[in-house]
Amino acid sequence: MMPATNPHDNEMMHAALSEARAAMAAGEVPVGAVVVKDGQIIATGRNSPIEAHDPTAHAEIVALRAAAKALGNYRLDECELFVTLEPCAMCSGAMLQSRLKRVVFGATEPKTGAAGSVLNLFTEERINHQTAIQGGVMAEESAALLQTFFSARRAMLREEARLNHPLQDFALRTPDAAFEGLLSFPWRPNYISDLPSLSGLRMHYLDQHAGESRVPVLTFLCLHGNQSWGYLYRKMMPVFLAAGHRVVVPDLIGFGKSDKPKKDSFHHFSFHRQTLLELVEQLELTNVVLVMEVGDSLGLTLPMAAPHRYSGLLKVNPLLAPGEKDCPAYNAPFVDRGHRAALRAFSLMATKNPNNDGTAFDRQMQEFWSDQWTGQTMLPFGDTAPVFGVPLIQHLRNKIIQSNQDEDIAAEAVRFFCVR
Repeated sequence: MMPATNPHDNEMMHAALSEARAAMAAGEVPVGAVVVKDGQIIATGRNSPIEAHDPTAHAEIVALRAAAKALGNYRLDECELFVTLEPCAMCSGAMLQSRLKRVVFGATEPKTGAAGSVLNLFTEERINHQTAIQGGVMAEESAALLQTFFSARRAMLREEARLNHPLQDFALRTPDAAFEGLLSFPWRPNYISDLPSLSGLRMHYLDQHAGESRVPVLTFLCLHGNQSWGYLYRKMMPVFLAAGHRVVVPDLIGFGKSDKPKKDSFHHFSFHRQTLLELVEQLELTNVVLVMEVGDSLGLTLPMAAPHRYSGLLKVNPLLAPGEKDCPAYNAPFVDRGHRAALRAFSLMATKNPNNDGTAFDRQMQEFWSDQWTGQTMLPFGDTAPVFGVPLIQHLRNKIIQSNQDEDIAAEAVRFFCVR
């Protein structure tokens, strides 16, 4: 459906957007609607299920009820309804029942839209009344309002969660003082503890993008290895952000600023994999470039669970080496033996031990990357790396970049993944 250019439609959608803004001011999802007859607005409606304690109080339903009262008739023949968001099945059904002549909406709703996104009730020939449908009118304005609302709500929820993450009795938490004064690591922390697999543990992650005015093209999901934490990506992050992309850097449970279970036996491959899968879903990450260290098999298992979310793989040599001045920062989370259970457990997890539950994913992972991966792959490396040498990297690589500077690699990665 192409956006209409009718000035009348734009004028009416402006009125619906005013209702949507009123809904947002009241703490409701910003959706607004107006009903029009003979070119004049006869009723308005805004989302109000929270305020009204009514699950049916969508903007369209509110507007339809008001229009029916204004006309003294539940039939709204020759009326048009303008709404800022594609109607759901409930609202679409009500529109058809009211015998509207035409429905015009703004932004599409890919999860619940019943005017073409999920299903289309308006083209169902078996329904005894046909209502014309037009989408895409002032869609960008409608979508921007929704994005602003949900962005603010997520920030509020993160702040509430940050202030209310009780420490579980089977875990430790590195004091904030241990992270004070870290070089080139200014980003505000985010915490989450309500993922199903976390059992109340607090997980730390960074989530940065270039700003509301720039829509990120890619999401760089940066995963640390088994002896480091998110600090590893402090130099890459500014490069990705400067190019206008989103960057998400989680600390696995037991690492960085995340909570640290006391027992080595707590740490299993499948647990850490599941927490990452749930975080990706929770943050609704899309067009993801997976950034990870060579030798990390945990990250490689993520795309096969949701391949539609991933478009690229960037594997970096873990040398991108900490100098002497960086060592205190890398060691900061692990203040004593009790805080190092994950380090010990991951060292064993990395071995080819048949008792490790990660081995169950090996064959599936190899098949995925050999036969099913359709994204782009980049494997830069530094030729002085003492851990993974040139022969191994050459065996794995799709593309070689002779550099051991992580800023250079990040800049080259942006060019590589953005130039199709």
